[in-house]
Amino acid sequence: MTTARPGPNNLITDVNGLLVGNAADDNLKSGVTVLTADTPFLASVDVMGGAPGTRETDCLAPHNLVDRVDALVLSGGSAFGLESATGVSEALRQQGKGYPVGSVSVPIVPAAILFDLLNGGDKEWTKNPYHELGQRAFNSAKKEFSLGSAGAGYGALTATLKGGLGSASLLLDNGITVGALVAANPRGSTVVPKTGKFWASPFEVEEEFGGRGFTLPEDGLALPESGKYPQLNPKANTTIAIIATDAKLDKAGLKRIAVAAQDGIARAVVPAHTPLDGDLVFSVSTGARSQEVDVADLSLIGHAAAVCLSRAIARGVFHATAHPEDILPCWQQVFGEDST
Repeated sequence: MTTARPGPNNLITDVNGLLVGNAADDNLKSGVTVLTADTPFLASVDVMGGAPGTRETDCLAPHNLVDRVDALVLSGGSAFGLESATGVSEALRQQGKGYPVGSVSVPIVPAAILFDLLNGGDKEWTKNPYHELGQRAFNSAKKEFSLGSAGAGYGALTATLKGGLGSASLLLDNGITVGALVAANPRGSTVVPKTGKFWASPFEVEEEFGGRGFTLPEDGLALPESGKYPQLNPKANTTIAIIATDAKLDKAGLKRIAVAAQDGIARAVVPAHTPLDGDLVFSVSTGARSQEVDVADLSLIGHAAAVCLSRAIARGVFHATAHPEDILPCWQQVFGEDST
């Protein structure tokens, strides 16, 4: 039997060598999260939502040339947020980093965005703010970072509560580390209706998102109350995530990990992968562990990735905090110890 426990920080940066930076704007009610490292890393991607917004994801396909990237970006701002990757690319270029092509280097910075343009923030800007937010997030990258209303999760919403930025990790008994980072902004709900219990509760470790356990309401399984918040736009959604491991995987193996990790969204969000979501999972390998990975290891890493992602989604919502002009309450306001 394989066992696992969270890494020392229960963050994706428990995968040695990875760094995460956040930047957000209070008035904008939006932000950017960047995952990077001192050296380029392998990456792949899987998209299951019906409304994705991306940049440079084609290069991550196993059959395409570029096999390493310099950073990955999760951003609010819908299509405007893709500009954050340009800010990150410029910051990398200033450091002389990127894919070598003759005498020049071209930073490779795939990105994914979520929709947070109708969350109560001031969107009447004249100059796209995401370029600067991307640079700020990249320049702040470190091993420890904030969860909840931070970075790309700053203005995130779920069906009935504020969303947020979440992360979690697992150290497997074979020595492999797996971690997840997510900006949770789904069309669906992350909690069982009428309770404070997370759909991800069966995977919770050490009461990391409240320790409420899991039970269905007495009147049976119900979908989120879609008409409760009429001010919400039903097309304003998406959960975007990154899975990372130190296992030595190629792009094809990483693609399988990204596919498996999508189950983590389905276990934590009800409903998931809708036509109105742009659900996307990047997968990353630092390759720090030199031993070869067989099919059994790959299956185990995929399972751990899904578990980490479920936990990360719940942690993002659990740690969200209240801000002026919010159009939805946060979990702590409704279900926390100080709620009434």
